[in-house]
Amino acid sequence: MLRAAILALVLGCAAARACDTALVLAVDISGSIDAGEYAVQVQGLAMALRDPEVAEILVQGHVALTVIHWSGVGRQAVVLPWTRMLTHGHVMRFADRAEVLPRAFTASDTAVGEAIAFAAAQFDAVPDCRRRVIDISGDGPENTGFTVARARAAAVAAGIEINAIAIEDPGPRAPVTEFYRRWVISPRGFVVTARTVDGYPAAIRMKLIRELVRPVG
Repeated sequence: MLRAAILALVLGCAAARACDTALVLAVDISGSIDAGEYAVQVQGLAMALRDPEVAEILVQGHVALTVIHWSGVGRQAVVLPWTRMLTHGHVMRFADRAEVLPRAFTASDTAVGEAIAFAAAQFDAVPDCRRRVIDISGDGPENTGFTVARARAAAVAAGIEINAIAIEDPGPRAPVTEFYRRWVISPRGFVVTARTVDGYPAAIRMKLIRELVRPVG
């Protein structure tokens, strides 16, 4: 009886700590992203994670987060490993680390397909998470590797959702947004547009809330 009670308690705790979503934050560090723009991306991510509403959503869902840097062919790296957001302290520490991340690579091309494939491979380490989502940001279309259609198809077939932040130049045109909408996001995914890097912090906050809060009914 005692062993059965202990087992039930352990299973109950495990269920309570179930991971709702595993989220890969894929940050573009290609050659078109200068030092100032890179700083805005990492600081904007940290600001979004510290937002009280975002932090509460992460903790309530016991969301698992990881950050990768990506640029050209063969240039992808995990810069923050998977971390479970079980308390507000976990969220704040992850944000602090994200804000001071050094850039993983020097200037390079933009291999969006390779970034998606690399991000998708990271989910093997978090098999207990119910949803798997890639959150990719960038300021330009693919210009090397040219595997984006194949990489997206493979990710969708594996049940992975892909959303995006497109960093656009000022003005009415939105070529990066259109590229991500047409070639990158999954069928039910979405693109948030940031007009220049100045709009990035607000865009990523809105994006995190939208992709982590699932409508009911």
